[in-house]
Amino acid sequence: QVQLVESGGGSVQAGGSLNVSCAVSGFIRYYLYCMGWFRQAPGKEREGVAVIPTGTRIPTYADSVKGRTTISWDGAENILYLQMNSLKPQDTATYYCAAVQSGTNTCSLVVGSYDSWGQGTQVTVAS
Repeated sequence: QVQLVESGGGSVQAGGSLNVSCAVSGFIRYYLYCMGWFRQAPGKEREGVAVIPTGTRIPTYADSVKGRTTISWDGAENILYLQMNSLKPQDTATYYCAAVQSGTNTCSLVVGSYDSWGQGTQVTVAS
């Protein structure tokens, strides 16, 4: 059973930076997984932010964060990272990491594609 635990959220001023991480356990060795960061703001649907396959580690970003955000996967430590720069108030949300076993290195930003989720960590950007 895959378990994910996020950490590192907090409050920051607009224009600032914040890093969040996700410790993963329960992966089956040598299997491919898609890993992702998603977020949900109050009153809004959960949306994809960035995803990365554990094989090629080539990321895909949502247009709303492209150029300001970096997702990375440390396969030795089984930790997923999200580095966010030039943060905006509209980035305020609960950020979730997610995972799904995959047969390919093509990962989706669609929420419903993932079957394991962390509990979330709050990121608040003040204007």
